[in-house]
Order: sequence, then C-alpha cells, then structure tokens
Amino acid sequence: MQQRSLKAVWHPCTQMKQHETYPLVPIVRGKGVWLYDAEGKRYLDAISSWWVNLFGHANPVINNAIRDQLEKIEHVMLAGFTHEPVVSLSERLKKITPGSLGHCFYASDGASAIEIALKMSFHYWLLCGQPRKNRFVSLQNDYHGETLGALSVTDVAIFKETYAPLLRPCTHVPTPDWRYAEKGESAQDYALRAAAALENHLAKHHEETAALILEPLVQGATGMGMYHPVYLQRAREICDRYQVHLIADEIAVGFGRTGTLFACDQANITPDFMCLSKGLSGGYLPLSVVLTTDTVYQAFYDDTAARAFLHSHSHTGNALACRAALAALDIFEQDSVIATNQSKTAYLNTRAAALVEHPKIRNFRNCGMIWAFEVDTGDRDFAAQCFQAGLQQQLLLRPLGNTIYFMPPYIITNEEIDHLIDGTVRVLSTI
Repeated sequence: MQQRSLKAVWHPCTQMKQHETYPLVPIVRGKGVWLYDAEGKRYLDAISSWWVNLFGHANPVINNAIRDQLEKIEHVMLAGFTHEPVVSLSERLKKITPGSLGHCFYASDGASAIEIALKMSFHYWLLCGQPRKNRFVSLQNDYHGETLGALSVTDVAIFKETYAPLLRPCTHVPTPDWRYAEKGESAQDYALRAAAALENHLAKHHEETAALILEPLVQGATGMGMYHPVYLQRAREICDRYQVHLIADEIAVGFGRTGTLFACDQANITPDFMCLSKGLSGGYLPLSVVLTTDTVYQAFYDDTAARAFLHSHSHTGNALACRAALAALDIFEQDSVIATNQSKTAYLNTRAAALVEHPKIRNFRNCGMIWAFEVDTGDRDFAAQCFQAGLQQQLLLRPLGNTIYFMPPYIITNEEIDHLIDGTVRVLSTI
C-alpha cells in the first residue's frame, strides 16, 4: 500500500520526497482513539486525525445513523430541493449556537466556509450601498484555510508566501496570544492591549473594512496560541462601533474543543458569521456551514436573482454528512459530553506534571480539550523526528514546528491519557 500510494496519491501538506526517508503509515482500520496499521500495530490518535474526530473512530452511534440514511437518500442537490437531515440539522444548530444565528449555508470543508463568509460579508455591504467596504482584517498568526480567499486572510508564511501574487491584501492586527505578553503582563491585560490596536486600526479604516475574521480563543496552525476571552468581548464591541462584521472561524475550536460548546460562548458574544466544520460531522464526512443573522439574510431577500447569494457547491447539505452531524449532536445531548470532558481535562492536567516540569518544555498551556507546549530544540527536522518517535510509542503526534499538541477524541479514557503522557515523555527523551 505504501508504494501504491506514493505512485498514485499526492498527499496534502507534504514534501513528497520526504517519504524516501519517512515511510507512509498504511492504516487499515480504527476503533475508539486507536488507529491500526497493516501490520496490526496501533497508534493513539492524539490529534483526532487533524482535529476532526470527536467521538472516536467507528463510533457505533454515528455508524448506525449513516447506515440508516443510506437506505433513504445519500445526496440530492439543495437548489430547489430539501431533505429532512439538512432541515433538522439547521434547526438544531440554530438552537445551540450563540444569539441570533439562524440561517445556515452549507459547503464541504472549512476553507469553503471561510470563502462563503467573506463573500457574504462583502456582498452584504454592497447591497447596503457601501461598496468601499471590501477589505478584511485578521489576527497576526491566524490560519483560515488554503483556498485563495481564505489564504488572503491567513497569516502563516509557509502557506502564504508562494501564492502572494494571487491574493487580496489583508491587514493583520496584533495577536492576543498571551505568549506575546511583556514580562509581568497578564493574559487579560495583554488581550486588552491587542484589542486597543484593533480599535486604532478600525477607527482609521472602517469605511473600507467589511469584516474582522478571527479564530476564537485558540489559533491553531501556528502552534495553538491561546488568549483571554476578553479580546472577543472587546472585538465585538469595536466591530459594532465601527459597523464592521465579525466572522468567528470556529472550524477547529467549535463543538467543545475549548471547554464550552463554542468558543464564543466563553465571551458571551454572537458573531455576524460563524464558520463550522471538522467536528461538525463528528469527523466522519466532509461538511461545513456558515451561520449568519437575519439582518444579513434579509439583505439578500428580494424578487431579483441579482440580489441573491449565487454561490454553490455540488455536495451542499449532503444528506449522509448531515445525518452524521445529527448523530454527533445526539451524543452531545445524551452523554453530557461537556461536563465529562471537564473531568478528563482535570485528569490530564494532573498527569501532565511530568511535562510541565520537563527541562525541554516551555509554555505548557491548556484550553478545554486542547493542550500544547514548545520543545527547546534547534533541530529543523524536529517535527518529522517527533512524529516517527511517537509511532514507536504507539502515538500519533504531528507537531507544529517545535510545538507538540494534544487534541484527542473526547472518548479517551484515563488509562489512554496515561499512555499519551507517558509515551510523550519517552518521546522527549529520544529526540
């Protein structure tokens, strides 16, 4: 399988030549937090297979829901048609998301959701007679995806620099990530200082700014940068003051990852647009959604097609994916997932003392079911070596630069947490 894949598959976010040194891992099945390769070796999926899996691989509740849906309808186009799974999912998302987010526009992946939110925001201001509001602001170090619009509002050089000639200009204001605070400055005080920089920018440029887009509480791709919820509160106030939309990219952090169902809940704010994906379907199937307010929706509601939001994806609102998402929401409701996760967070933080006190580690941090820390190393090949060392300890670790992070499925047990911590300590002793 390794050789067949190398000959036929161009793997994502990968320098393919590296697989001359580091072989692919052929996975043949999964169960719970574990992935099993062709030789029967198992690996604890400490990163939820790129942050998507909430309730474990081959979850019986989600499996059964998809099997049932297969006997009804697998997919039908959502232009001119509708179906029960997409209607039920939209109704339930309206109930559980913050405030007045009540209109759902579906796509297949996170970057596509970002594209939709950016286009909707610009189009809204155009319909309101403000065509100058066509620029966007994002946070330093934010990541929003790799399609051209999403990449334009991303601030991660390794993804962005090559494609700079293709991208629209975007302003990146200082990140509230507390690792940037001055010595003695609290996370809250630094977040307020970063918010002041945002206000200074919008005071000067709000007339041409359509929206601020941000990753609430945790900036994922640049190493799980975490910040105080007060920044979200201030960002909401500032955007309201200057008539700028607030787009919350909860693609990675939604559905309990930060300790509440949505990160915005911790600041008690409602964005103008909320983008969801990854865990939306429990990690099973490609599905994303943009939720927005009635104010935005009504701006497009008209007799003329020219005022409609003429955007589409072939698999918009896919019935199988929506049914998987409904099953995931059932698990949240029936199993008291958020409360259960709090006890798992406490247990992992207790067991993590061996990491906090490790001489190679700095900036150990936690937000809900996300943990991260930096490893002191000058080795440019650290991430690849850590990945390989993790496999030897039955762990799937995929560092971001020199940042190791944990984002395990919620069903992880205390025994499996022990395996994760003990194995990571052993990894650190070998690299």
